[in-house]
Amino acid sequence: MIVAVTYENGNVFQHFGHTKQLKIYIIEDKCIKEEKILEVDENGHGALVELLVSNKVDILICGGIGNGAKEGLKNANIKFYGGVSGNADIVVKDFINGNLQYDINAHCEHHEHNEHSCNEHKCNEDKHGCSGN
Repeated sequence: MIVAVTYENGNVFQHFGHTKQLKIYIIEDKCIKEEKILEVDENGHGALVELLVSNKVDILICGGIGNGAKEGLKNANIKFYGGVSGNADIVVKDFINGNLQYDINAHCEHHEHNEHSCNEHKCNEDKHGCSGN
């Protein structure tokens, strides 16, 4: 099984569509066999879903995630766990042991003017399930 985590400074990054790194874990027999960090060259959920597919990811663990990203992951048959925070390595170990704390209703809440640039979409526009307020 291959698990990806949105990643920044050792922790789960809190906005799927803006992550700059993914940490990939190859898991066999409930043990982490290999780890690597992927640099993300393009932002946006479409590019990230393609990157996950090209790396044969089965599971994604992340913080906030919009409806467009959820739909893209679902269509790619990648199971995801949103609303997760904390140290990425510990989170993956919790996942392996069946103890992962996640929010089944996790959604994107990172679209306020002081938290992002509006280069990807117009402010106050509903874009990919993330409403700008």
